[in-house]
Amino acid sequence: MNHTIPYPVTDIIAQIRRDIIRMVTAAKSGHPGGSLSSADFMTVLFAEFLEQNPQQWKRHGKDMDMFFLSIGHISPLFYSLLARMGYFPVQELASFRKFGSRLQGHPSVEYGLPGVHVASGSLGQGLSVACGAALSKQLTGDPHKVYVLMGDGESEEGQVWEAALFAAHNKIGNLTALTDWNRQQIDGPVNKIAGLGDLVAKWQAFGWQVLECDGHNLDAIREAFRESLKPRSKPMMILMHTNMGQGVDFMTGSHAWHGKAPSAEQEALALVQLPETLGDF
Repeated sequence: MNHTIPYPVTDIIAQIRRDIIRMVTAAKSGHPGGSLSSADFMTVLFAEFLEQNPQQWKRHGKDMDMFFLSIGHISPLFYSLLARMGYFPVQELASFRKFGSRLQGHPSVEYGLPGVHVASGSLGQGLSVACGAALSKQLTGDPHKVYVLMGDGESEEGQVWEAALFAAHNKIGNLTALTDWNRQQIDGPVNKIAGLGDLVAKWQAFGWQVLECDGHNLDAIREAFRESLKPRSKPMMILMHTNMGQGVDFMTGSHAWHGKAPSAEQEALALVQLPETLGDF
């Protein structure tokens, strides 16, 4: 980061998980499962590795790292993360999914929300956008990196693999893709819907450098991101092994919480497990 985060990363992660539950419950809609599973590695990325200054952020992304959220439905995580990193006031999280809010169900550029380069939510498209941004940086001599977060269910989309071919062919070595490999999608376990097979072998066969990582182990996450910063001529995929609904016992590992809001009673049960560390919005 180009600015100092005055809190321990563990405190930020705990508060973000709490924010996710409170936002989705208040809106009575949203996607808590994948938001919770991606919280650990996404917070480490933004707090410790992403070269951006929230006060100087520009949508064009020149002269800074860029991040694209391909799985736009996990916007509760993205919005909480941006707010807790200082891109916009934390109090704005209370407007999640309200009519006219900047915090729409899927990220939008309509109201100029800082941190959002492109609208997302149509699954399978984010990697293509990230390829274009990263190639542009290479062609213009911008030394910064481009990151994109994808889902494993999303990886059943054909456009993902077209973009994978493009990135390898063009030697887009400043591109790092992340997959939240929680093995769940809206209709059930991924291996029962279309099945991805051996993702490591697939990405390697498409010409990518591949890392596997425990997506809930902060030391392992940091090591993976440090490895991604080394000079290379290949795009990199980091496959993050995670649990859907991580941090809330009755949500963990179940596709049922892909896109369902907790009741008030369930919210209370979840929040007991998620300490308030930075102060609720």
